[in-house]
Amino acid sequence: MEQKNLKYPVILVHGVGAKDNKLFWGRIPEKLKNAGVNVFFGNTDSWSGIESNALALKKSVDSVLEECEAKKVNLIAHSKGGIDSRFLISTLGYAPKIASLTSIATPHLGSEIVDFIFDRKYIHTELVQKIASSLAKLYGDKSPEPHKILEDLRTENMIKFNLQNSDANSVYYSSYQSLMHNELDDLSFALTYNLIKKVSGENDGVVSLKSSVWGESFTLIKGLKAKGISHAEILDVKRKKISGIDIPNEYLKIVDKLILNGC
Repeated sequence: MEQKNLKYPVILVHGVGAKDNKLFWGRIPEKLKNAGVNVFFGNTDSWSGIESNALALKKSVDSVLEECEAKKVNLIAHSKGGIDSRFLISTLGYAPKIASLTSIATPHLGSEIVDFIFDRKYIHTELVQKIASSLAKLYGDKSPEPHKILEDLRTENMIKFNLQNSDANSVYYSSYQSLMHNELDDLSFALTYNLIKKVSGENDGVVSLKSSVWGESFTLIKGLKAKGISHAEILDVKRKKISGIDIPNEYLKIVDKLILNGC
């Protein structure tokens, strides 16, 4: 395999309900390592809010910088991980330590699904919040904040977030997104796909196309016309080609673009 001469190490940052393991990242970490990329995990929680995860990511960045004796790192973040990363860069002032942020299927403009859920009154009852927190602890989080996540990712609150977390000039920002073509592409997202489709149009079953576009460069990862690629499939969770696309190779292409931009 061709070795990639990436200037800085990569930290993979997962989103909501995910963990730093092969179940969620599939063959991606191994593929990158085999190509000579120094790969690490963000070690964020599955169900914590933006600020809490950004603080955890801050520790991971410092650890990687020390281990690799590097000046900066590249962040490749999926879904809410992209929002956690932006908070780290802007609010926590870590821009000098971050070469780039590549966000994949990140709801930069907010989540229409979260808006739909948040409008249900029962979501805000004490009983439901206790049940949600208890279930979230099964992921290993010590202090899960599922209700806080919903509040954070509302489109209304993401408008405020974006005003408070403007992009840093020294960081290269790029974004990627895949799309489902219909609810049959991934039945686990059939309902959410149709809900978002009615409100915002094209989406991957969780994040709409219009919400995912961010930064200096945007790339739409397209498969065959007959089938799309869902929010989970872009993480290689199924460990096979999806719609004719070898998912880990898409991450190698991300690395190639980072190299071109001096990262």
